[in-house]
Amino acid sequence: MLIIILLISISLTIAIIFLVAFVWSMKSGQFDDTYGPSVRMLFDDKKKTKSKSE
Repeated sequence: MLIIILLISISLTIAIIFLVAFVWSMKSGQFDDTYGPSVRMLFDDKKKTKSKSE
């Protein structure tokens, strides 16, 4: 019976730690723009460069 109580308390502690980490990342703005970086990666090479003859 003691091992069941120990395992439940350990699993609840780990679940609370992950919940706190998730709430902290939501408040810090980590998940604000999920679409922008994927599009930015596709159009990153299309920057205008000046040639030497100009």
